[in-house]
Order: sequence, then structure tokens, then C-alpha cells
Amino acid sequence: GIMVYQEQVMQTAQVIGGYSLGGADLLRRAMGKKLAEEMAEQRQIFREGAEKNGVAPDTADDIFDLMEKFAGYGFNKSHAAAYALLAYHTAYLKTHFPAEFFAANMSAMMDDTDKVQILVQDAKENGIAVLPPDINTSEYRFKPLPAADEGVKPAGSKAVDAANGGVAVGIERAGSSRSLLYGLGGVKGTGAGAVENIIAARAKGPFIDLFDFCARIDRRVVNKRAIEAMVRAGAFDALEPDRAALFASVGIAVEAADQAEQNASQGGLFGGASDSDAHAHKPELIRTLRWSARDKLLNEKLALGLYLSGHLFDAYAPEVRQIAKTRLIDVQPRNEQMLLAGVVSQFRTAMTRRGKMIIVEIDDGTAKLELTVFNELYEQHRDILKPDELLVIAGKVREDQFSGGMRAGAEKIFGLNDLRRAYARSVKLSMNGQADTAKLLALLAPHKNGVCPVVVEYDNGAARCALPLPDEWRVNPREELLQGLRDWLSPQGVTVVY
Repeated sequence: GIMVYQEQVMQTAQVIGGYSLGGADLLRRAMGKKLAEEMAEQRQIFREGAEKNGVAPDTADDIFDLMEKFAGYGFNKSHAAAYALLAYHTAYLKTHFPAEFFAANMSAMMDDTDKVQILVQDAKENGIAVLPPDINTSEYRFKPLPAADEGVKPAGSKAVDAANGGVAVGIERAGSSRSLLYGLGGVKGTGAGAVENIIAARAKGPFIDLFDFCARIDRRVVNKRAIEAMVRAGAFDALEPDRAALFASVGIAVEAADQAEQNASQGGLFGGASDSDAHAHKPELIRTLRWSARDKLLNEKLALGLYLSGHLFDAYAPEVRQIAKTRLIDVQPRNEQMLLAGVVSQFRTAMTRRGKMIIVEIDDGTAKLELTVFNELYEQHRDILKPDELLVIAGKVREDQFSGGMRAGAEKIFGLNDLRRAYARSVKLSMNGQADTAKLLALLAPHKNGVCPVVVEYDNGAARCALPLPDEWRVNPREELLQGLRDWLSPQGVTVVY
């Protein structure tokens, strides 16, 4: 961009407005403060001085307006030079040490979720993987991970470009990092004291499981809420990938640790159970319904303030893309109605001649698009017109002259259940060795007498066929039914066909 110096404003005041050097400096300060009364007085002084130099009053006013506008973002030369040097340094670091650069920036912005989110997205776009926090390897701050590749040139060695006649074209760093690890301090509810206690506890060896973790940390410093937040964030994934089971078991893990501590205290007085006996009586994780992809991401957002392992729309994409095929990044103005899908990121209200209008922003991971929803339609669907909800709309896309981008007018709105009722052709179940008629009927019964046929793809190893169930077993394909079927069969074994 163009750097505007405050000196240029002062020079203009001197040459055109007839200001002295001191007077020009006073004008610069007045413009910086933006005091209306003082600015009106300075405008008159500038106009009179310009007129003496043969500049018409209207032209003088235009020049003064430009000076005022420039002063709003101008710098003195020394300040501008410092910014330019800093910009060069940070650009160099981002280019040659990207993981370190992003780790440092995320650590500095750890308390500002919005800025961390921007940095995470920028890191991913620059090919840097941002890994979830890990209870055994994460520190308080974000940290770059060593490169796994071998044979990297020693630090400081020159990279020779054969196509450039063997001239050294840059410096390669040994083990350049391409990933970084989320800091435990970035998990909501875990303060510096809690993280210090975790790191001190694991110095004696890595944590084995959730129960071992709860037994070794100081539970007065690392409380139940902090442990739950770390489970939501994925910090225990390396020990147990089922976050739902971990989350459900935090309470019994804390209780078991408290009981073991109490037994050990009593054992010191009267003799007690050995470590092997305590290990033998360690509770099992509470196995409950696994979190869906949506549940996993929503829990990450609760713990981190952002979706880390993916985009929320990814959880819906395999199904929704069957019917709403156009990605938001590919949307073009059209005079025909089309189906568009995304997750609600934000919305606001505006008043128009037709009454209240809601401006809704949806995001599908490729781009964001604003939708206009008039109040009557909003009132019909206000239960799904809120952040993090999937929204599919039928409407026309037009150019937005105000923003220079595009905006869609919503004529119909669908939530996921609405979309299935309107467009689903069947619910397809794939059974490979899991056939259980009683289980199937028990899951379908609360949702029968719907409009959507159920087709069972059966494969016993010797033969395979598709069996449509009788019409009385048509279902209302609500998310509760599909989640129950997925938990029984597999996420891939349940498909809504459009």
C-alpha cells in the first residue's frame, strides 16, 4: 500500500496554506485529535492562506479534506520506517519459519479467541497443521513440532539452484517444522497454575489413561471443569479416542482418585491395599453414545472457542451436497432459484421499507455468503436461525451493490430434518454381519409411519441384495433415529439418499 507521512500534510499546509512550520505542526496535531471546533477554525485559516497564494476557496476545501483524510492513517517518517522494518522481519519469519511464527503469534494472542481463530485458518492455508492439545506433550504455550523428515541439510547451508548456474538462492533450516501443537493454556478453564501442575506431574512419566491422570495431578488446582474442557479439546485423544466415554467418565475418575488417596492415607496408619490391588479395582470408562462429528466440533468450540479438527459443515457435507451441490465459493448471480447450504456464523437485523429483515451469514468452509430473510420467514424458522445450525435455503443470488459482493434472498428455508422430509428418497442401511431384526425394529418403531422408505442392503458373504421394508415401516428420518442407527451399525452404514 501507499504510506502517507505526516510530514506531507505539514508541507502542504506550508506551501498552499501559507502556514509557518510551527503552525503546520499545530494543524497536524489538530487533525490527529479530530476536534470539530478546532478543525473548523483551521479550515478557515487554510482557506485564507491558500487564497493569498491564488488557490480558489472550493479547491482549498478539497485539498483540506484530502489532508484530513490522510492524517487519519498517516505516520511520521521514523514511525513508518519502524513499521516497515517490523513488516519485513515478520514476513521473513512467516516465510522461512512458518510453524514457529504461527506458534509465537497464537501464544501471544491466546486470550483473544477471534485472533487465534484467524491465525489457525491462516496457518492451515500456509500448509501448517495445527494439532489438538496433547496431555502428554503440550506445554502452556503453542509450540512447533520437529520435522519428521530425514536428510535435511544442516542449519545455515545454502540451497543451490541448478537452473540458476549453481548460485545459492536461499538458506534452508534444519528440520523445518510444518506443524504445531496447541497449547494447554489455550483451553478454556485451564489457567497457568493448572498447566504447571500437569507438566510437573508428568515429569515422572507420561500419563497412561484418564484414571492415571486424575490420580497424579493436584485436583484442587486442576479441577473437574478443567479436565472436562481438556477432554472436549481432544487433549486425551492419544490415550483414548472416544471423547464421549472420557467425558462421561471424568466424574468417576476424580472420585476414584479421591478414594485411592483416602485409602492410601488410611493405609499409612493401619496398613492397606497394595498398588497392584488398587490397579485391579480401577473403574472402566463409561461407554455411552459416541459423539457425532457435529458433537465433536461443537465441544471443541466450547473448549477452544473455535472448530479445530474440521469445519462444522463437513459433518453435513456428504448428505447435503447430494441436493445443494453448489459450493459458496462457486456461487454466481442467477435469476433462477437455487439451493444453497452452510452453517450459520452470524446474523443481524435491519429495518427496510417492507419491515424488519434479518441478514444471516452462512459458511460452508469454502466461503461465506449473506442471506436476506424477511421477518415472516424468520419467525417460521427462528429455531434454526442461530449460530452453528445448518441452514439450506432456496433463493436467488444477486449482486450486492453496497458491499460489491453477492447476497442471496431466501424464499424457502430448510433445517436438516426439513430437508430430509422434502427431498429424501430413502434411508439406506448397510448390514455386514450385524443383522438383528429385533434391534432394527426397536430403533425404527418410534419413527415409523413417515414418508421416507427404508432400504436394507444385506450382505452375508455369499450373496448381497437390497431389501425395501414394507410401506408401514416408512420413517420420519429425524437425526435421533439416524444417530441411533449409526451407533448400532456404523457412521458409514447409514445413508440418506436424495
